[in-house]
Amino acid sequence: MTETTSDAASDPRYRVAVIGGTGPQGKGLGYRFARGGHSVVLGSRAAEKAEAVAEEVRERLAGAPGAGEVSGASNPHAVEQCDVVLLAVPYDGHDELVASLPLAGKTVISCVNPLAFDKRGAHGRIINNGAGSAAESAQELAPEATVVGAFHNVSAVGLWDDIEFLDEDVIVVGDVVEAKGIAMNLAASVTGRVGIDGGKLRLARQLEPFTAVLISINRKYKVHSGLRITGLGEPH
Repeated sequence: MTETTSDAASDPRYRVAVIGGTGPQGKGLGYRFARGGHSVVLGSRAAEKAEAVAEEVRERLAGAPGAGEVSGASNPHAVEQCDVVLLAVPYDGHDELVASLPLAGKTVISCVNPLAFDKRGAHGRIINNGAGSAAESAQELAPEATVVGAFHNVSAVGLWDDIEFLDEDVIVVGDVVEAKGIAMNLAASVTGRVGIDGGKLRLARQLEPFTAVLISINRKYKVHSGLRITGLGEPH
């Protein structure tokens, strides 16, 4: 359910289901999308928990000009209400959850990072013997949906911060140009500029584990780091 504006081609509005919307990443992205004028349905296994977090987001949006509506629902009901679905869930249990959702015909944005942690810190998990990623798994599990990967490397702390926009870029990967365009437009609510087309969906194999590098940087320098792509000019 894409919501049109007076200039829908250049300033589209979407209705986005955020699966995992009660976690830090999902809540933060839902807040940013709504602040950017998009309608958001936060999903959770328990509708009551989703609605409680939605109320928290609504309170934070109070007074924000042009903010979109925010509500909460169970994961399946959130998906049913929207044409765009963001997967912001832990990788453990990912496949079972994705397979259970009514995703046919939806544009699905995966920001899932399959990470593991040991005494040496965070590192990427090997998916399908190195020939896969969480985003590609979602596409295989929901073949009638269109999956793109985006928002992998955005700090949950920064998303919930008071700053207007995060000083970083969102890289979007996927095999369908129109679906990538939706994620790139949504990125403007987070960074103040459209996302960057990073290539095919298989490149999620590089984007997802790169989050481990940022975690290592954050621990070393006590920051919340992000990615910036140079050389593209403004706007990109």
